[in-house]
Amino acid sequence: MGVPLDGYTSTMRIAQLAPPWIKVPPQSYGGIEWVVALLCDQLVARGHDVTLFASGDSDTAAELRAVFEEAQTEKLGETLPDALHVSAALRCAGEFDIIHDHSGFLGVAMSPFVETPMLHTLHGPFTHSTRRFYGEFADACFYNAISEYQRSRMPSLRYVNTVHNAVDVKGYPFRTDKEDFALTIGRICADKAQHLAIRAARAAGMRILLAGKIDPGADSVYFQTMVEPLLGDEAEYLGEVPEARKRELMARARCFLFPIQWAEPFGLVMAEAMAAGTPVIATRNGAVPEVVVDGITGFIVDDTEEMIERLFRIDEIDPGACRAHVEANFSPERMAAAYECNYETIVPKAAEPGPDDGPGRRVTTQGGPAYASLCGSVSKSANAPARAGGARFVGGHRDRYRRDNLPDSPRAG
Repeated sequence: MGVPLDGYTSTMRIAQLAPPWIKVPPQSYGGIEWVVALLCDQLVARGHDVTLFASGDSDTAAELRAVFEEAQTEKLGETLPDALHVSAALRCAGEFDIIHDHSGFLGVAMSPFVETPMLHTLHGPFTHSTRRFYGEFADACFYNAISEYQRSRMPSLRYVNTVHNAVDVKGYPFRTDKEDFALTIGRICADKAQHLAIRAARAAGMRILLAGKIDPGADSVYFQTMVEPLLGDEAEYLGEVPEARKRELMARARCFLFPIQWAEPFGLVMAEAMAAGTPVIATRNGAVPEVVVDGITGFIVDDTEEMIERLFRIDEIDPGACRAHVEANFSPERMAAAYECNYETIVPKAAEPGPDDGPGRRVTTQGGPAYASLCGSVSKSANAPARAGGARFVGGHRDRYRRDNLPDSPRAG
């Protein structure tokens, strides 16, 4: 969906709720955290009053508040750290005009009991389990997809405009003089099919470098059985590389291979490669056609044989066209402007009465004093203002949902 770039022109008080597992921005792996980092800095630059709820080792132009001094990576997926982090943020919801949730499921589940309107960005795929969850909370908050493909997989949610993820374009070195190797970067797993990238590069007579983390369990087994036997002089695994090294490799590579075997909702790494002027050859799956322009910024293929054929044609792609495509469609400025438009849509809608309710009401509340015992404030911006409770509109839709879903509600259960 098209979104104007002028965006919202008034200052808003915006809470950005990141997951507690990885610092913002990340040192290596962490696509969501990169998006949150870029969005916070852009919104501050555009004059908004932004608070980021994240781990205390994060770095942001926004005001930073943290329950945990360091990212809880070792406890990834555990309920307790997530519950402490999300609930601490929502206790002071009254300080904000809108809460933008990137954290997972708890924010959505708690949103009916918070007066401030919430936007939840769908960063992951729809599965059988997540469909059931989001179906239960379809109207509890507002949602935005990160691709039109993702939105099409569950169109019944309370959507605002789709917003593509962004890349720190200026932070990527741009090179037109490429070296003669292919590159693939990402978590080593069967869904990303690095073994197919190796086979394609080998068949085309091109050296290939691989980088990415290997998680214990199924991913480790995949690497040992499908990838490791193919490694050698012409196929080298570099391990999980830091961000600076990743960007340098992307700028040097002749092409980036992305033989994805599942319907990825976006695929940020493709935009990152193109930002460095490196064309992408990707399997036609998920949101790939929304990121790569076939024949202009790379090639979209249907199988490994077609990937091999396109490797022989990779020099047809202009590195400048790759960079320009990312600047025009996936820049931090464009993403921030698109989210401003969504915020502008949501805040008035939160005041609209539901069909069975009277007019929306105006309330004023203060952030709960108990918040201070859980969540510390670490301001990374010299101009970050002190917070105070403020007035905002809430309306019939949210009141009705809350009334019908509390334990003592006649409709609950």
